[in-house]
Amino acid sequence: MIKIPNILIFKILFLFFVAVSSSLMAQVTGGRHTFSFLELSPSARATALGGTQIAVRDDEVAFAALNPAAANPLMSGRLAFNHNFYMTDIQHGYAAYAHALKKTGFTLHGGIQYTDYGEIPQADETGVITGKVTAKETALIVGGARQLSDRLSLGLNFKWAASTLDVYNAHALAADAGLLYADTARRYSIGLVLRNAGAQINTYNGVREDLPFDIQLAYSKRLKYLPFRFTIIAHQLQQWDVRFNDPALKRAEFLSFTGEEQDESGSPVVDNFFRHLIFNGEFLLGKHEGFRLRFGYNHLRKRELSVNDYRSLAGFSAGVGVKVSRFRVDFGYSVHHLAGGVIHLGIGTNLREFF
Repeated sequence: MIKIPNILIFKILFLFFVAVSSSLMAQVTGGRHTFSFLELSPSARATALGGTQIAVRDDEVAFAALNPAAANPLMSGRLAFNHNFYMTDIQHGYAAYAHALKKTGFTLHGGIQYTDYGEIPQADETGVITGKVTAKETALIVGGARQLSDRLSLGLNFKWAASTLDVYNAHALAADAGLLYADTARRYSIGLVLRNAGAQINTYNGVREDLPFDIQLAYSKRLKYLPFRFTIIAHQLQQWDVRFNDPALKRAEFLSFTGEEQDESGSPVVDNFFRHLIFNGEFLLGKHEGFRLRFGYNHLRKRELSVNDYRSLAGFSAGVGVKVSRFRVDFGYSVHHLAGGVIHLGIGTNLREFF
């Protein structure tokens, strides 16, 4: 195996963090972002787990798109396709492949993420329909990871994104940096990732906007006497206050242990704290963990997409994974709103089993 000095890897990571810090200085707190489709869940499994999973290292190729440090030799040869039936007629998906380089110790992966917003009517200033508008976005993702020690791995992803909105076009370059510490003896792991750090190459109409940068930290623990793993994920750590203060809403529910409706302004710290957290769990059942049950809860999604004075399951998600012969089939469903949810399907296999 060709050994790459760890000091060189840390230097690369340090330079990346410096670039990230520079981009943060230019960001506007609470502002809107462009290329928001980069935040969408890449797989049915991640959708069922609340939208992300950055602290698990197994053969799930899509996890490397969420935390590049999750890429590992177990993914080598795996090919996965995931398609997301999003709201209305919006279509979103992710296809990826991973390969391990034994001589260098790197595991590389590549994928394409696409979003098609369907047919949008085009109208003139009087409201007369004159045609249809094309709206599509695509991102190419390449990355890799390397073990720094038996427990610690480092990974980097690089993304090129393109967006077409009618006659307007925009492109962007972004990167992810991640660390993953996995203690197999104690059955826990910790993941840290900086996602979507970058900038637009060219803009839609001369207006430069920020990418959806996100700092995430997660803790995952597998129980000793039960085939179950739970994870707590903290996201949007680069910004403490993620609430939207709407003066039109005088009263709203927030997470409380009593279940009683209370004035949100009475406990902004508690509500804001839980908006940073995603909780999920996964039952790993059967021989070779061939059957899996998953669920998740995203409190930020719950608070932002709930309708005032109406109870709903917004923010909750669930799914199942089944291994059938050489294929693994996954299903994920996430409740976004009273109007409906997101259906995510995935299928994957290891090409090495066929050749």
